[in-house]
Formats: sequence, structure tokens, C-alpha cells
Amino acid sequence: MRTIALAALAAVSVVAISAPAAAQDASAFTGPRIGATLGYDKTQGRDGFTYGGAFGYDVAVAPRITLGAEGTFEDSTVKRGTLHASRDVAISARAGYALTPQILGFAKVGYDTTRFELGTGHTNVEGVRFGGGLEYAVTPRTYVSAEYRRTEYEGNFGGRDAGIVGFGIRF
Repeated sequence: MRTIALAALAAVSVVAISAPAAAQDASAFTGPRIGATLGYDKTQGRDGFTYGGAFGYDVAVAPRITLGAEGTFEDSTVKRGTLHASRDVAISARAGYALTPQILGFAKVGYDTTRFELGTGHTNVEGVRFGGGLEYAVTPRTYVSAEYRRTEYEGNFGGRDAGIVGFGIRF
């Protein structure tokens, strides 16, 4: 799992280092962003609701292509007996393609760590997050998004599926 975390960190670092050298584009999908996330969460066969926030930075590397990094911090209402899926923190690399001037299709992959509360204690589980979705530029500075995410946890712990909607601003 350490190798996966290092690979995700390396991908994010490459995007951050190459940002100043990338061609500047008037695309609505470049620059720093911050937003809120809400959605459906399914973990360990139980359904729930997830909520939190995301921040990121995207760079135009070609006329219709963006690369970026994203961090998320979320919580969940999923419970199964004494097991409660709690805080979820992830960092991902993201690649996008502008389908139209207002719609970006994107894919992402990265590192995820989730805390599961177990009665009076807790355990942290690491995994790989991947997914994709669409982002719509409502205005040059605001956006809404929809995505599907899958997280595969280490040690046969299982996986997690989420359907997320988000809204935010770009700076």
C-alpha cells in the first residue's frame, strides 16, 4: 500500500511542478478550485450518505486536455452493527477532456484512507480510489459536477462505491 501512496504522491507532484510550464488556456477548467460534495455511499453492503469537501488545481496541457490534483475530506452515515464508516481522506491525480467549452469529462486515480469506528475503538484502512465523471462550468468561476468513485481497500477489507455530486468555485 505504501507503493500506491508514493505513486499517487508522485503523480500529484508532477502536476504541481509542471503547472507553471504548461500552456495557459482560457478554458473554464483551469486553476485552483474548492467545493462541497454530497452523495450516495455503499460500504460493506450498507447504504448511506456521504458529505464533505474537495479542493484541487487543474492545468491545461493541450487545447482540450487538463491534468490536475485533487484532495477530498468527507464523512459518511454508513453503519453496520458497531462498524461505522467515518472520515475519508483522499488525494488523487485527475485527467480531463473538454467535451464542449462548458463540459469536462474526467477520470481520476489516487490514494484513500478511511477511518472505521468499531464500538469504542477505530481502525484506519488504506486503499486505491478511482473513478470518473463530468464537470459543468455554470459560469467561468462556478461549477457543478457528478462522478462515480470506487475505492478498493487493502487486506481483503472490501470496497466502497459512491455516487457524488459537487458544486464549487474556481479562483
